[in-house]
Amino acid sequence: MGKRVSHKDSLCGVARPLDAIGDWWSLLVVRDAFGGSRRFGEFQKSLGLAKNILSARLRNLVAHGIMDAVPAAEGGPYQEYELTEKGRGLFLVLAALRQWGEDFFFAPDETHVLLVDKKSALPVRRLELRAQDGRILGPSDTVIRRPPNTPEMNTANGRRQSAKRRASASRAQK
Repeated sequence: MGKRVSHKDSLCGVARPLDAIGDWWSLLVVRDAFGGSRRFGEFQKSLGLAKNILSARLRNLVAHGIMDAVPAAEGGPYQEYELTEKGRGLFLVLAALRQWGEDFFFAPDETHVLLVDKKSALPVRRLELRAQDGRILGPSDTVIRRPPNTPEMNTANGRRQSAKRRASASRAQK
């Protein structure tokens, strides 16, 4: 397996956050934090994850400002993990991923957990992407726009291409 490539310099808003949340364990830790887990043991019990992997994921989430390590509420030598504002910002991402998963990874009559509104106890409405004028948007209604005066990007990962790669790609297209 090759070395992981960092996307920290990418111009793409999908690629750049993947350094922080780009593996499934990190998203599952964040999911469990939304569900109330705070302690290392709670995450480990829920996820069944090896201690060294969980430690690495928690360190990464703290390093990227998604979670904070704080002293345990009742004191003592333990610490707890809580979502930061940046971490709480992942709620819509997880809700969208949950709805996508429900649509494509469960049979129509298969039982699964639901995200419900605490007040009404009803499932939450489908997420929708809307234009400024309120229209519902799909993939064919949008386009990715590069900032002005920036080098061309590799559309697969949003990373800037070197002049040598641009020249090579240009020759290959001719």
